[in-house]
Amino acid sequence: MMETTASQQPPLLLIHRIPQIEPSFFPFLKSGRYRILDQLDESDPSFPTLSKSARVMLCLGPSKVTAETLDRYPSLECIVGSSAGYDHFDLAECRRRGIRVTTGGDSFSDDVADFAVGLLIDVLRRVSASDRFVRAGSWPKKGEFPVGSKVGGKRVGIVGLGSIGLRISRRLEAFGCTIAYTSKNIKPNIPFCFYENINHLASNSDILIVCCALTQETHHIVDKNVMLALGEDGIIINVGRGPLVDEKELVRLLVSGEIGGAGLDVYEHEPNVPRELFGLDNVVLSSHVSFATPEGIAQLHALVATNVESFFLNKALQAEIQLQ
Repeated sequence: MMETTASQQPPLLLIHRIPQIEPSFFPFLKSGRYRILDQLDESDPSFPTLSKSARVMLCLGPSKVTAETLDRYPSLECIVGSSAGYDHFDLAECRRRGIRVTTGGDSFSDDVADFAVGLLIDVLRRVSASDRFVRAGSWPKKGEFPVGSKVGGKRVGIVGLGSIGLRISRRLEAFGCTIAYTSKNIKPNIPFCFYENINHLASNSDILIVCCALTQETHHIVDKNVMLALGEDGIIINVGRGPLVDEKELVRLLVSGEIGGAGLDVYEHEPNVPRELFGLDNVVLSSHVSFATPEGIAQLHALVATNVESFFLNKALQAEIQLQ
């Protein structure tokens, strides 16, 4: 454990964040073990000087880290991330500068997998729509609510069989679903059918669950052609990132009835959600909360605190992105 003597200053810890996320989200930052440098704290006159010698940055949430950001901190050696995704980091620039990068790892993987399955069940069985039907007093007036569709036996295509995708597959196997997937590479020792082409995956699936990382290559990986291949009864579940799906085409096809339904936790232009979706009973919407449980957040707190400490103690980092 690190100790600080009277003659020794606490290590500098640079906080990089957007205004919506406060450093207080991480309790260990209140311990006094680090000299916190928050770029949004205008009351700290020493920030411009001290930040230039900071060796580690804690990035809160999906705060963008660009080449311009890195230019401001010439001594930076490590970025400790706090989200599962890493599309907000300029990884090529980090690689060029020799800056190590970590993520939130598996802290939220189980929670996101649970939520994805929940969205799928909700869309198929029309749980939220039925709830609205009852609350509106429509049952006595209109009679029985239209039935939903069975979960078991569905062909589920998973886009990105990583930590989250694998957990989703295990949960849906228990429901009796048939699993197939597409990913950067075929996964060894995985019994599911692999499709190199996402269009082929879609044409052989009833449901697509999107949970891959957002990169330049995966931007709009689910486009109009993929959705049409999925078909008019097909369902899209997105718990990855909004721009993985061509949102304009998704809205158009949902409104026109050319696709069967959707469960969405993420959107292209958050927090703005296309209003055309609000009146569709075959669409379930949530506000990018698939990761958020007290248990998952506690795991993230522990991981981030450990990685910051490990950096200063020259120990191995957890959930480090391999940039080489």
